[in-house]
Amino acid sequence: MTQRTRFDHFALGRLKAGAMNKTEASYSQHLELRKRDGDVLWYRFEGIKLRLADKTFLTPDFAVMTRDGVIELHDCKGFMMEDANVKIKVAADQYPFRFFIVRKSKVGWNMIPVGREQEELAS
Repeated sequence: MTQRTRFDHFALGRLKAGAMNKTEASYSQHLELRKRDGDVLWYRFEGIKLRLADKTFLTPDFAVMTRDGVIELHDCKGFMMEDANVKIKVAADQYPFRFFIVRKSKVGWNMIPVGREQEELAS
């Protein structure tokens, strides 16, 4: 009998670049509704790739332009692996975008600010 680990519930591989998982597809539908309402002017799945260091990149799930023309980078997460957590914090420190971790809840979508945006909201 093999012993189970805490990682047994993770997918065996990643989807191809440009392919959305169920959470991302659902969030894309949410963004489309916000676009129709005028809150979002534009969005694109995996539209921006950020270089963090040599051979280290972050590709947020969605680049989003809000009604006021601000570019936000949204990363949909069901759970957060430590390397993804570090990467998004480093990116938020290096780049002049608003970064958010997006999680689905029973009542909608929770947007958790990362980096400077988080500090501004706290003050």
